Amino acid sequence: MTGEGFGALKGRLRRRETTVVEHVGSVLAAARERDRLGAFVAVAGDEALRAAEEADRRIRERGDDAWTGAPLLGVTVSVKDLLQTRDLPTARGSFLENRRERADAPAVARLREAGAVVIGKTTTSEYGWSASTVSRVAPPTGNPYDPARTAGGSSGGAAAAVATGLGDGALGTDGAGSIRIPAAFCGVVGYKPSYGLIPYVPGCADRLAHQGTLARGVAEAAALAAAVRGPHPGDPDSGLGSIDAAAPAGSGRVGWIEWEGTSDEVRRVAERARSALVDLGHRVEPVEVRCKDLYPALVDILAASEAAGTAPEDEELCDPGRLEVVRHGRRLTGAAVMRAEEVRQRVRVRLRAVMARYGLLAMATVPVEPFGVGAIGPAWAADPRDLLWLAWSPATYPFNLTGQPAVTLPAGLTGSGLPVGVQLVGAFGADQPVLAAARRLESALGPLPAPRAPHELVAATERTL
Repeated sequence: MTGEGFGALKGRLRRRETTVVEHVGSVLAAARERDRLGAFVAVAGDEALRAAEEADRRIRERGDDAWTGAPLLGVTVSVKDLLQTRDLPTARGSFLENRRERADAPAVARLREAGAVVIGKTTTSEYGWSASTVSRVAPPTGNPYDPARTAGGSSGGAAAAVATGLGDGALGTDGAGSIRIPAAFCGVVGYKPSYGLIPYVPGCADRLAHQGTLARGVAEAAALAAAVRGPHPGDPDSGLGSIDAAAPAGSGRVGWIEWEGTSDEVRRVAERARSALVDLGHRVEPVEVRCKDLYPALVDILAASEAAGTAPEDEELCDPGRLEVVRHGRRLTGAAVMRAEEVRQRVRVRLRAVMARYGLLAMATVPVEPFGVGAIGPAWAADPRDLLWLAWSPATYPFNLTGQPAVTLPAGLTGSGLPVGVQLVGAFGADQPVLAAARRLESALGPLPAPRAPHELVAATERTL
């Protein structure tokens, strides 16, 4: 991808209808003054404006050649508060740390090198542990289509910002669905590349976490990812995937998965996407992926990693829900963790066999509608002691265990006006065919009605806390 999704902004800048300083300034002002959903924990200042001034100088001096070597020139991007930034504090949604980093994470540095302007840090749960954006250090992030409901998580701040126009795109992370769940709930595009395509520094011991992007269109999400991909010495797993891999065998066939527990409204909207795939010429067939052993394995892998990174003396500062996960991790034996890793290997083999038959898998991204803004899951999964904090999203975490690329895009609205996402999944390394299919499906489905503008939204905290 070449960044053509940001063509409208580029056109306005080329025709001198606006400047980067004006564009960046308006986004910063909106993020400071009209962030009614709790999308941001920090908004950039002088450094962002200096970068905008430098971009305008480049355009004045080079004209159309200004974008050569800087394909994202003038694009405004937010960064999830799990990732290091040189100019903004990194709290990672926790009281355990709040520091100003000395250097950007590799993906952040590459965004800046490509001409993008970082406008702020977006809200996350503590260390991204939950799939709703609830923490002790910031109000919960509300949904742009109904602030009394969750934006999802843990990249909920990123999704809410993109949906309400507070930035052109966002950099997020996804360890079990943390990009795709909030993107689906907020009606935007979320792209989780093949594992290792974008370097993650410092990395996660569980080897589940991917870095990825959120935007209002597939082309924009792909362009952001294209600018930051590639190996990095700080991440030994980076560079494993290839966004340019050819379409696999069976590329015209799509395996349609319907997960147990899918609500009637989600199923109705997702059916619209299934029909669109048929109209686009795909042979869509129902396929069952037996994954009942996956969730316990996921819990043990994540819990072991969380426990390893949390000292007993820090418990008082921990998010209470995350602390339940940490304590479970401390109870695990080494043998139990290895059994979970064996399950991970079996599912990789299982899904590789499925992908030999189908070019794509498709499904509703999340089987439920957004729940209350302060909860970590639907009512049946809302007690952290039950360790069901991710069980309600069975369509996302399997593809973290396998490392496969996945894109979620808006399929439509429920009867109550809430977005539903449809997810396309490809074989490991075959990111380009997945993105191409997502663009065709996006065109067939058309855009969602926009949520209300930020200044029209009622703050989620006013309605729920």
